[in-house]
Amino acid sequence: MATAFFFLLMPFFLVPASTHLQSTEEGFISTVISEKGLDFAKDILIEKAISSLTPLYLPQIEKTLKIPLVGNVHFGLSNITIYRVDVPYSYVNPGDTGIAIVASGATANLSMNWFYSYRAWFVTVSDKGHASIQVEGMEVGLTLGLANQQGTLKLSLMECGCYVKDIDITLNGGASWLYQGLVDAFEGQIKSSVENAITKKIKEGILKLDSLLKSLPNEVPVNEIVALNVTFVEEPVLSNSSIGFEIDGLFTAADKVVSSGNYFRNSQLSASCKGPVKMLEISLDKDVFNSASNIYYNAGLMQWIVDKVPDQSLLNTASWKYIVPQLYKMYPNDDMNLNVSLSSPPVIRSSPDNIDSTIYSDVTIDVFGDNEIIPVACISLVITASGSVGISGNNLVGSVELVDFTMSLKWSKIGNFHMYLIQSVMRTLLKTVFLPYVNLHLGRGFPLPIIRGFTLQNADIFCASSQILICSNVVFADSYKPKLLPYDPTHSLLDFGF
Repeated sequence: MATAFFFLLMPFFLVPASTHLQSTEEGFISTVISEKGLDFAKDILIEKAISSLTPLYLPQIEKTLKIPLVGNVHFGLSNITIYRVDVPYSYVNPGDTGIAIVASGATANLSMNWFYSYRAWFVTVSDKGHASIQVEGMEVGLTLGLANQQGTLKLSLMECGCYVKDIDITLNGGASWLYQGLVDAFEGQIKSSVENAITKKIKEGILKLDSLLKSLPNEVPVNEIVALNVTFVEEPVLSNSSIGFEIDGLFTAADKVVSSGNYFRNSQLSASCKGPVKMLEISLDKDVFNSASNIYYNAGLMQWIVDKVPDQSLLNTASWKYIVPQLYKMYPNDDMNLNVSLSSPPVIRSSPDNIDSTIYSDVTIDVFGDNEIIPVACISLVITASGSVGISGNNLVGSVELVDFTMSLKWSKIGNFHMYLIQSVMRTLLKTVFLPYVNLHLGRGFPLPIIRGFTLQNADIFCASSQILICSNVVFADSYKPKLLPYDPTHSLLDFGF
């Protein structure tokens, strides 16, 4: 069970990094779980699996023994229950053909009832009592296969086995001292019963988890506008020290059918984490962000009316009296607003030095005339911004600052005017209105596909050519109760409520 739960977590423990997959269809988000991460997840899941494994009830054992001078004695063991399992040592070993999990030197405690009866002359002789069993040197091992099946993960059990080295049986009640030797005759059957029960339980768990993996959605809604395509592409990449996954990872319109993105990803070496090895790496291609930018732009959400600014006097023609005299002359002391609309989706670029974006927008100056709003001029802006990213909880957050901008007059109903005269006003509006508005949304962050209960810790972020790489450890603090939850925008994108 521990292993089965472990592999349910793996695809979303993060969502893929430097796997160097070779394919005609590569994902735009990739994740690598390092050996350190695999070991961490294994320890947690073994602990949780043990709690779900116990109590484990074994079938009743009955046997008829021929005892000299007594005859045939019917002996039975009932209510055989494994109520405790301890695993002092375990390891996970991914390889090219599968993922091996081994629990070594495990012990288990069992309780049971014993009884016997035989007929002597015309009298039936019987006795009963309780017994405790200590299982020593138990080895549990299994090998799992993980494959991509039409965009979802297929989990298969390739090998599974349980071996019990030794057991110690202690009888209590009745004339237990007399029958201890007889009970020892059941040692082989008890061993087999323990081995078979644990193996069966593991197989049942793998089947359930495979069904759950198949039921996972291929898209995760972010809001009513956009959803994240979490279709797996390519096969999981297994090495002797890590497991890697790739998903499509592009944002799509929420009302569209999920399909692979139409973006072209340049073939290039993936970035890798620097410094001490951490549990996971998450690599996000720049087109992940550009895909979201396109969706919001196409939905008409990259335009807004600016009618309040820190210095409200800027939205009155009187403040423009000396920089655009004809505006004040035609509309003296009239209030204004600025109709801002992006003329194309922002383009986001990542390099080893920084993250930057170029934003093309039109700013239309509207004047409140006699019971009507009058567009009087339109200024085209090309804004260059520099960005930074960070981690807040399980969210990738960011901020931008102004690098430079250029202006040109697109059209005017108030005649021509010089752009350099309004440059300082426009710079003030960009720094006090536009960028704070953008940073407010970026500060809320982009939820990374992390399972509930796991939290990124001591994360480092590196910018590479066309990529953002997150290298992080994780901590776990939650009750383990697998179930699918309805979407809640306050949670992580892939929140399964573990």
